[in-house]
Amino acid sequence: MLVVIEGIGRYRQLGTTIDDAVGEAFDKTAKMLGLGYPGGPAVERMARRGDGARFKLPRPLKGRDGCDFSFSGLKTAVRHTIEKLPEGALTEGDIADVCASFQFAVGDVMADRCGRAVEVFKRDWPDGTALAVAGGVSANQHLRTVLEPLAENAGLRFVAPPQALCTDNGAMIAWAGLERLQLGLTDGLDFAARPRWPMDEAR
Repeated sequence: MLVVIEGIGRYRQLGTTIDDAVGEAFDKTAKMLGLGYPGGPAVERMARRGDGARFKLPRPLKGRDGCDFSFSGLKTAVRHTIEKLPEGALTEGDIADVCASFQFAVGDVMADRCGRAVEVFKRDWPDGTALAVAGGVSANQHLRTVLEPLAENAGLRFVAPPQALCTDNGAMIAWAGLERLQLGLTDGLDFAARPRWPMDEAR
């Protein structure tokens, strides 16, 4: 998701995935290559040794209007690429090249989609100060390398969690709770639980 944070509990969604999340695409790619779970770290490790130009993979929605993502087609393209390789003879080099090609494709898409969101952000929220990344995929060094200069070129600080906390949902939830508590945003014990809570209630 691409979300403008106006304050604690005040969010405006600019874009989201229309099918698969990027983390899911990493996990599925890793599974197809027999790299195990979670897929993100495994794909990143193999990609460091691979040739990202070997396989021509699509960049879904790149250059299109809006800030939404789509990764289903990229995931399918990875599967077709693997199927075209010699059956039963998938080498470590093949795996590394698929991982690198996939990671480069994701980086290109992220840069394009985030770039469009930054343009909207700078126009509609001129006092905005930072581009922050969060969640498991924010641990990926290639994606950080792609997004950091994008932020700097727009005059924004680039903010990312420490590597050890990128996949720790408990820490993220606890911190969000702390921020709300400090502002006095509390509920009684009779509150109604919500299984799904959209970040932008207007959507």
